[in-house]
Amino acid sequence: MKILFIRFSSIGDIVLTTPLLRCLRRQIPEAKIHYLTKAQFAPLLSANPHIDQLHLLEDDLEKILPALKKEKFDFIADLHHNLRTSRVKAALKGTKLAAFPKKNFEKWVAVNFRVNLMPDASIVERYFETLKPIGVHNDGGGLEYYIPEKTRISNEDIPTSHWAGYVGCVIGGSYPTKQLPLEQWQRFCALSPYPIVLLGGPDDRELGRQIAEQDPVKIYNSCGKFNLNESAGLIERARVIVSNDTGLMHIAAAFQKPIISLWGNTSPELGMFPYYGGNNLKNRISPLSVILERKNLACHPCSKLGYQHCPRGHFKCMRELDMAFAVESVKKFWKSPTV
Repeated sequence: MKILFIRFSSIGDIVLTTPLLRCLRRQIPEAKIHYLTKAQFAPLLSANPHIDQLHLLEDDLEKILPALKKEKFDFIADLHHNLRTSRVKAALKGTKLAAFPKKNFEKWVAVNFRVNLMPDASIVERYFETLKPIGVHNDGGGLEYYIPEKTRISNEDIPTSHWAGYVGCVIGGSYPTKQLPLEQWQRFCALSPYPIVLLGGPDDRELGRQIAEQDPVKIYNSCGKFNLNESAGLIERARVIVSNDTGLMHIAAAFQKPIISLWGNTSPELGMFPYYGGNNLKNRISPLSVILERKNLACHPCSKLGYQHCPRGHFKCMRELDMAFAVESVKKFWKSPTV
């Protein structure tokens, strides 16, 4: 059996598909597993041992379709379910397929009327619905992330002051309304008694500089200095992660790291909370997840994705998160023998 998974983007969404690859490999060992994604996200999957072949989309979808047709797939698991994936499925007509339920109507109701109709489950559970036709089920093992050996970091890549342990703070996000503002990070860092590594991409470098300048010894700004897999290595070495709702948060969950997740315009009720394998939203059986969210705001959540600016102008969902509580949560995890 030859199976094609399709998920074009982005970091977190792709990491959240990894349990399907493991379960398929274990439950149908003879299967040949192919994965179609955008070329820029290849580092996320390049070392995954469950994938037999990666297909990488550049700019033009038409260029990759002939190669996909030659593979003669037996089954397609569409984990993106958009117009582009429809073009792929149309080109591979005759192949059995399943697409995951996106729940767009339920999300629209949640962000427009603050009425939660979403299932009490991670998006991972909805991804697994695509594999029901071939009898593959969730084993509860959680997410996976594999770092290529050539990109592994060492102590020499971080300050000596951080060798004994640090808190990883993911300061970036796909939209400004998903990012904890500067003054909140400054407050958190001032209260934290532990060394801190700021994590993010090149676009987060300046914010990281502003946060780190209050205490350059305690706070190391790694933003823009490391590639994606190297940043994943920094997450793997961290004692605790404090993160916005963004891709690196899900990589942290793949490493079974304790996570204090920070929620702005989005909500974990939409299904993208840190997933450890068995935990769903209301029945959190994982002791590793602390969700920090202003649930009592009348305007929250206001988007399933994000905005450049708060639609109401006050950004209370992030500005009023309790950083003292976040630090106390970090302390509990830091002292735990399981960390």
